[in-house]
Amino acid sequence: MKTVMRVEGTHCQSCKMLIEEICSEISGIKSCELDYKTGKMIIEHEGTVNWDKLKKEIEKVGTYKIKSWGEKK
Repeated sequence: MKTVMRVEGTHCQSCKMLIEEICSEISGIKSCELDYKTGKMIIEHEGTVNWDKLKKEIEKVGTYKIKSWGEKK
């Protein structure tokens, strides 16, 4: 399954790498791809993902804000 999220506050390759690293540490997430220019992040996952934990971890490391998300098949 894939989920698309919007992340505000990303502006460079370092932002991309940091957020993708955080995603890799969350149980259930198989892969994560962030376009730092648009803030669009596509997460491939299986089973249950603790979305609140992911949001909290991303938002605590900088000025990033998760603005929206939704599943796509």
